[in-house]
This record gives sequence, C-alpha cells and structure tokens, in this order.
Amino acid sequence: MIGYVTVGTNDMEKSAKFYDALLAELGAKRQMEGDTFIAWGGGGPGLGIIKPHDGNAATVGNGTMVALACDKPETVDRVYKKAIELGAKDEGPAGPRGDTFYAGYFRDLDGNKLNAFCMTSA
Repeated sequence: MIGYVTVGTNDMEKSAKFYDALLAELGAKRQMEGDTFIAWGGGGPGLGIIKPHDGNAATVGNGTMVALACDKPETVDRVYKKAIELGAKDEGPAGPRGDTFYAGYFRDLDGNKLNAFCMTSA
C-alpha cells in the first residue's frame, strides 16, 4: 500500500503553513523535514511537500490527485472548509458523490489537486 505521497511546491514557507494547518485537522504533525522537503504523518500514510530534485519549477500533474482519508462526513466538511479558509481553490464542494462516497475537492496554493473523503453507508 501507499507509504507516503509528495506534492511539489515552489514556496516552501507558504506551503508549509498551509499544510501545517490543514493536516492538523486530521491529527497529523510534521515528522521529518530538510532544506527541500517537509513530511507530515499521523499513524498511516504520510504527505510531504518537496522542491523538485532536478531544480526545475514544481508543476501540477494532469490527473494527479491526493485523497485525504477522513472518518466521517463532518470531518470531510471540516477539512474542506479549512482548506478553503487557507486559500485553497474550490474544485467541488464537500458532499455526497453517489450512494457511499462523500468528498470535497480543492487545489492547494501550488495548484496540486486534493480531496478529503470518507465512505458512508447506503
């Protein structure tokens, strides 16, 4: 299974503030950091921001998305709302998507697409 995911950034300080506040909503904290990366975790797979190793600008992958697992719809609502408060761009408000999937979609400050989601019963 997935151990961690990284998304590129062109502004470590701005991105770090965004993810510190956003991932705190899920109980995650910084676990590792260096000059070009920061990684957060909370017991399961982690998320990190990174300056690309090749020295080129970080760009957004078309079709790439990171999904943040939540325990219930109220948590999805809280994480989605926090992302928007922190300056994320709305890509689809939190709500049901089908009978058993609840999610809210947004782009971080660098344009990386994320969602907060949970499975629900029909």
